[in-house]
Amino acid sequence: MATVKERVISVTAQVLQLDPAEIKLEDEFGADLGAESVQSLELLVMFSEEFGIEMEEDAALAVSQVGNAIDFIIRTCAEQGVDVEE
Repeated sequence: MATVKERVISVTAQVLQLDPAEIKLEDEFGADLGAESVQSLELLVMFSEEFGIEMEEDAALAVSQVGNAIDFIIRTCAEQGVDVEE
């Protein structure tokens, strides 16, 4: 199974049509990767589907960096009893 980091980068690259190798943990979804509000919502949905979790929309959309998204998803998976490879 791929790690949470690998899966988050893969989904981000797919939604934003970027090369996964160009995505860094410190990148901001909007400022650095060019995500617009509709793409931020699409990322939220795709992450929920990818990990089989429910994310509170406002809390999830407040996460601006890729690395922080990984931490947020790991915490959410732990809270919801979803086993993931960190």
